[in-house]
Amino acid sequence: MNESNTRVLILGGYGTFGGRLAQLLADEPRLALLIAGRARDKAEAFCAQLRAAARLEPLAFDRDGDVAAALAAARPDVVVDASGPFQAYAGDPYRVVRACVALGIDYLDLADGSGFVAGIAQFDAAARARGVAILSGVSSFPVLTAAVVRRLSQGESPEMARLDSVTGGIAPSPYAGVGLNVIRAIASYAGRPVRLRRDGRDAVGRGLIETRRFTIAPPGCLPLRPTLFSLVDVPDLQALPALWPELKSVWMGAGPVPEILHRALNVLARLVPLKILRSLVRFAPLMHAAINVLRWGEHRGGMFVEVAGAGADGRPLVRSWHMIAEGDDGPLIPSMAAEAIIRRRLEGRRPDAGARAAVRDLELGDYEALFARRKIFCGVRAPPAAGAPLYRRLLGDAYTQLPAPIQALHALTDTLVVEGVATVARGKSLLARVVARIAGFPPAGNDVPVRVEFTLRNGREIWRRTFADRSFTSTQEEGRGRFDRLVCERFGPFAFGLALVHAADRLRVVVRGWSVFGIPLPRALAPFGDAYESVEDGRFRFHVEISLPVIGLIVAYRGWLAALRQARDAALQ
Repeated sequence: MNESNTRVLILGGYGTFGGRLAQLLADEPRLALLIAGRARDKAEAFCAQLRAAARLEPLAFDRDGDVAAALAAARPDVVVDASGPFQAYAGDPYRVVRACVALGIDYLDLADGSGFVAGIAQFDAAARARGVAILSGVSSFPVLTAAVVRRLSQGESPEMARLDSVTGGIAPSPYAGVGLNVIRAIASYAGRPVRLRRDGRDAVGRGLIETRRFTIAPPGCLPLRPTLFSLVDVPDLQALPALWPELKSVWMGAGPVPEILHRALNVLARLVPLKILRSLVRFAPLMHAAINVLRWGEHRGGMFVEVAGAGADGRPLVRSWHMIAEGDDGPLIPSMAAEAIIRRRLEGRRPDAGARAAVRDLELGDYEALFARRKIFCGVRAPPAAGAPLYRRLLGDAYTQLPAPIQALHALTDTLVVEGVATVARGKSLLARVVARIAGFPPAGNDVPVRVEFTLRNGREIWRRTFADRSFTSTQEEGRGRFDRLVCERFGPFAFGLALVHAADRLRVVVRGWSVFGIPLPRALAPFGDAYESVEDGRFRFHVEISLPVIGLIVAYRGWLAALRQARDAALQ
């Protein structure tokens, strides 16, 4: 085979996931991408708008027709089935697989149905005899999940001698664009029994009825908001126990947003076991329209995997992997497993022959290489050591990447006093002056002496800031609930959820929410402004701007601080 002219036939090539796979592979001139679907005109339109170094060939392909003849005419080296819904294939759901085995064509699919992926093993002997690779479930669930579990259980120190449970979830951006076939697949099992492992036994859950909440927060990154996840029927539920037979529990969820629409799906799903509705399949078009039209919020998505087990000494171990994708990069992730396998093939690393779920064919490093090309960030979290300082607990491994003076200021174990000099600016409007006065913010001035006293008391940090003769105090602690993975800073009755973001050797502080007397307030009305800590010429430096919508700037202050005992050197060591 001439690897400089590898022909990849993508079924559903102008659809949601197939189109994204074509987009991912479009820069590879060694490929010919056959964009296939029932409508040739749609395939032609898709090819016309895709800028590609690869050769593009539109193709009409009906999977319900003479599949073997169509494949023989197209002459692909690899077939990728990205059409679906795999849970609803009528008649022989494996007709494309059978034809690929017979013709000696490698096959991948992006199946998300646990039953379909598990059934692919029936072709293993025939695929081995024919020398072809038949890989099913080549997507985030279960390929990425399995790779993450291997890293968390075997690639982290200490290694897990026993793996007890795996919990995971994917939270797509509300702007990701979900295809109708995906919605049909979800609707087909909503409210219906879903086979899984629970408490060491085979058990049954209910799709889109069981829920859990989790905050996706890679160390040092702006976290997603605490997200509601609902149980989904994905290959991981069967594939992970096959890889790790000692597993006692496996649970996988999806966290679509806005949450109000997610809750509506939960309610509809509950009507199925009550026999009020037979199925949600007939509602799939309405669900599809709602999710793709009624959408708002941040254009960000993510995924998490949490494992629990024990080390060689028998002590419990819990670790979690977090990933966040910004903007349009997130929707590409489900197609990246197929991208990685095809790119590996171009480098002479063709998958081994046989038919199987693709849970062993990629490692997390394969994904990380692709993530690095995009705005996709990931990292591992483990429970912090007892007594770890607040910022170390929240930043995780990112804390150790901060400049030493920033680490030193936040390594509070009892009391710390620092002093320095600041420049203060104030908003000039009447309302800005009133708000600043009530809050106790300092007046405008240059070379204003600053003293900050940090006191640790009952797990909370008390920050007393004194600018010349004007002082104001706040408390900081680890957030809970809506402020999960955030610093909760309190000024009197007001509480603010602050994200700690490490970027370009700065520690940025970003307001993610606020409340008064425990009552959540609209984020659109929250204070805003650039706030960060940095180091320059060995000095700890701070920069804080506080503005309010409509009113504008309230106060801005910037300057440097040093430990009191080292103030003369103007350096915080």
